[in-house]
Amino acid sequence: MNTELKQVVILFAGDSGDGMQLTGSQFTTTSALVGNDVSTFPDFPAEIRAPAGTTAGVSGFQLQFGSVNITSAGDECDVMIAMNAAAFKKNKAKLKKNGILIANTSGFDRKNLKLAKYEDENPLDAAKEIFDVHEIDILAHTKEALKDSSLSTKDKDRAKNMFALGFVYWLFTRPLDFTIAYLEEKFRSKPDILDANIKVLKAGYHYGEITDTFTERYVVKPAPLPPGNYRNITGNHALALGAIAASQKANLNLFYGGYPITPASDILHFLASYKYMGVKTFQAEDEIAAMAAVIGASYAGDLAITASSGPGIALKAEGMGLALMLEVPAVIVNVQRGGPSTGLPTKTEQADLMQAMYGRNGEAPIPVVAPKSPNDCFQITFNACKIAVEHMTPVIVLSDGYLANGSEPWRYPNTADLPEIQKIQPKLTKEEFQPYERNEDFVRSWAIPGTANLEHRVGGLEKKDITGDVSYDPENHELMVKQRQAKVQAIENYIPDAELESGASDADLLIIGWGSTYGAIQAAMLQLLEEGHSVAHLQIQYLNPFPKNLGDLLKNHKRFLVPEINQGQLIKILRDRYLIDAKPLNKTQGIPFTAPEIYKAAIRTLIS
Repeated sequence: MNTELKQVVILFAGDSGDGMQLTGSQFTTTSALVGNDVSTFPDFPAEIRAPAGTTAGVSGFQLQFGSVNITSAGDECDVMIAMNAAAFKKNKAKLKKNGILIANTSGFDRKNLKLAKYEDENPLDAAKEIFDVHEIDILAHTKEALKDSSLSTKDKDRAKNMFALGFVYWLFTRPLDFTIAYLEEKFRSKPDILDANIKVLKAGYHYGEITDTFTERYVVKPAPLPPGNYRNITGNHALALGAIAASQKANLNLFYGGYPITPASDILHFLASYKYMGVKTFQAEDEIAAMAAVIGASYAGDLAITASSGPGIALKAEGMGLALMLEVPAVIVNVQRGGPSTGLPTKTEQADLMQAMYGRNGEAPIPVVAPKSPNDCFQITFNACKIAVEHMTPVIVLSDGYLANGSEPWRYPNTADLPEIQKIQPKLTKEEFQPYERNEDFVRSWAIPGTANLEHRVGGLEKKDITGDVSYDPENHELMVKQRQAKVQAIENYIPDAELESGASDADLLIIGWGSTYGAIQAAMLQLLEEGHSVAHLQIQYLNPFPKNLGDLLKNHKRFLVPEINQGQLIKILRDRYLIDAKPLNKTQGIPFTAPEIYKAAIRTLIS
């Protein structure tokens, strides 16, 4: 019997060597290709080699897919695949009552129970009172499928994630074709491993057909997505493509200078694969050198970009101030993670907003933008590059670990739909070139070294207005400080007005979010609006400068709630700038908000 469902939340969880990220990403890709809307939340262990079988080493991949609009990876799970006892222990609170638990029994033996610190009882016994438990010896079935294989025992065991994936494909009537094509590409030079993975994948699928423990399968129809060509994409990959698209529209070479750091390293990896499009990537010896290389590349005429996370951004701060002083374009991506210091390197946070706004010496204003979803990383990065080039300024993009590693369907944009990016050309006259002569938006021109008659001086010392000569004159310094601020403020004339994501323009309560809080807020809004509450949702993507209509928009509402994955940063800026009595909703656990958390806070704010 097939049962139709509108949306489903699945969690694949196991040891960090069990291939849960691959399993989850393959299920996600297949769901996207059959037309579902999808949102994911990969959860990595922080330790590189955590002891196998322990909760510290658990790797998880949660996704929500459906025939309706999906805005987040979901809250409570409908289905959990637990490859061992530690995976179940760490995630059991996420599985809803009567939810389906598929437990790999070989991961619940005495050794695994001890490693997970279960003392004298198997947790599956108690779980049967709460969940719909299905015990499958996935490892044993994997070995049976590969009994004639010449692979080593270790290599055979590593294929067990394919059995789990095949079975869940059967459970949700998904095709195997897309994953088989992926395996054929990945292991085309290793036929034995290719054959083993495909055999085990099919064995898992066929197990569903012969087992009598499941009396029904589930069908999730395609979502009504706008027509177009789609692919599944992570935030980091979308960000990289946004930078490439901007370089093409600006007719500039793209230069990336960076240093590996979680969770930003993928941006370097992705860009390095686009050398055929003229992308230049440079892995520097440290974050300081990476930022210096970006300044040099920008001065030489490239669209230059770097990416890091909080600790690396701190090291780049002096270089960012130099780029601002030189007034050269650069894009600095901060994929935020839990801090301070090394903090929670594989967990998400939004605690670097104040750093982005004020974390440099002197009066050093830099535009700040923030994507709201994985696929939005493309457009917001494109826009950041456009601002950088057209306003001759460094720009900060505030992503985070949730957006960077999460994925969702992305519709390929048409090149014609992307705006052109225009460089400010120097004035070539018979008179001496004036490098800090400005246009009506206080923007100086981009004078590329080696161009005849455009010789000029650069450096970190204060510039004399218009000529760019070194100046220690007090009045000139104040003038230059004000002009740099005015240049950033003038960007408000070139960014979109603030618009509500949902709700009425005069709703009693306005929920204000930024960054990755978008999905959970939207999910909460669905319930709030269905229940008839007077609420609206605003997601601010341009944080410095704010959209110029933001103050007028805020005046239409009586109450304000600001959810942030920090201890309250945007709320301080809003209170200071607009004098609104906003209420905070803060979370610093290294994990995103859930829709129920925002729903409950909204109800409390409405009745307060």
